[in-house]
Amino acid sequence: MTMTTQPTMNQYRIGFILEQALGHITHASNLQALVPSDRTVEPYWALVPWEVSGWAAGVPLYKSNWTVRAGRRARRLLNRLDRQVALDVLFFHTQVPAVLATDWVRRIPSIVSLDATPLQYDELGTSYDHRAGPGWLERWKWRLNRDCFGAARKLVTWSHWAKQGLVKDYETDATKVAVIPPGVDVRAWAPPGQHDDEHKTVNILFVGGNLERKGGRLLLEAFRALRPLGVELHLVTRDGVDPEPGLFVYNQLQPNSDTLKQLYWRSDIFCLPTFGDCLPMVLSEAGAAGLPLVSTNVAAIPEIVRDGETGLLVPKGDVLALTAALRRLIDDVALRRQLGACAAERVAKDYDAAHNTARLLDLLKQVADEGSGSRSNTPYTPGVSETPGV
Repeated sequence: MTMTTQPTMNQYRIGFILEQALGHITHASNLQALVPSDRTVEPYWALVPWEVSGWAAGVPLYKSNWTVRAGRRARRLLNRLDRQVALDVLFFHTQVPAVLATDWVRRIPSIVSLDATPLQYDELGTSYDHRAGPGWLERWKWRLNRDCFGAARKLVTWSHWAKQGLVKDYETDATKVAVIPPGVDVRAWAPPGQHDDEHKTVNILFVGGNLERKGGRLLLEAFRALRPLGVELHLVTRDGVDPEPGLFVYNQLQPNSDTLKQLYWRSDIFCLPTFGDCLPMVLSEAGAAGLPLVSTNVAAIPEIVRDGETGLLVPKGDVLALTAALRRLIDDVALRRQLGACAAERVAKDYDAAHNTARLLDLLKQVADEGSGSRSNTPYTPGVSETPGV
């Protein structure tokens, strides 16, 4: 963490306990970039990594159970922070590192943030290669999560879908939950000039690390049927794909990189026919880039991909419906323009990272003010981050 000036009495010392798995890595990176712009906040970063190595990789329960691993790592980080500074408020994202640290959630005023409840994740579990455990274990897990959610002063969800899951399944008061999507840097993702959508070749873009779960292989089937129309398919993924005409594969592009942004700007359609996702951040990126969105009616995706308004929704696993939706956009330039413009407007309104980070910080300050009448003037100490395998 970058050193900042000595805090004054009007500053808020906030501990950010952030999961480092899948799309949550990008969310943490965005927060680290945006939070320091608020000069009333002294952030302390505690990053909870997914990876496990060394001796810990040989411990069966530890290496196989993310909740146990994240909980242990979060507690170590919290103990270290507590020796360094008197924090005003804690922010946990997600609930995974918080659920085994409920005593800390009670001790220091806290907000717990999540993209999906554990029960919602179980519903999507097949796509994530995740299976629910035996009944006794699931009941115990439910009680742990309910107690953690109950101990938090406020809860933040990425979507209305996740909020409904908290209210419906975890005895949560709806007034305790604020919906604040993660968002993207809208100005950074907006194309620098007018998009040339009159060119002959229509470029379809897919961005997803796990090609199978994100629907990339289904998209390949649709692309083969559409290739005679003169389209190209660009896949950004970590998985290997055999070469074929009109297909371009990128295995090394980094999140938020200039090269990735330029690929968005050169594309005409963004397609993510995912089998299982909560609220993929790539949809916000594509919308900010002014692309029409094609995705599936899964979890919170319909909140950003509004069928016929910002894009087109198709049933998951339906290659014929996917092909028809893409063909419709390939053939209709005016429709592409209309949906892309609406997607950009929607993202700017509800998914702008700077605006939503400010909303989140306002909520954290409110919780800090309600939790303590005065704050300690303990000397400032840099934040910490966990290392893999610990």
